[in-house]
Amino acid sequence: MKHRPNFRRRRSSTRSVLRLLDLEHSKTAVLDSLTSQDAQRGYRHAIDEFVDWYCSEPRLAFN
Repeated sequence: MKHRPNFRRRRSSTRSVLRLLDLEHSKTAVLDSLTSQDAQRGYRHAIDEFVDWYCSEPRLAFN
């Protein structure tokens, strides 16, 4: 019985890497969905803190 060679197939999926422009767009979309000024201020602060922390050291891509 002959065995077929076991070829590994490459996935054709596209990698998604968020860049700062993408993060700003996402941040704006989240903040625009909030009606309360206090909620917007809190979310803006939390998002900015997270982005600062995440960008402070080399890490794997965020997806």
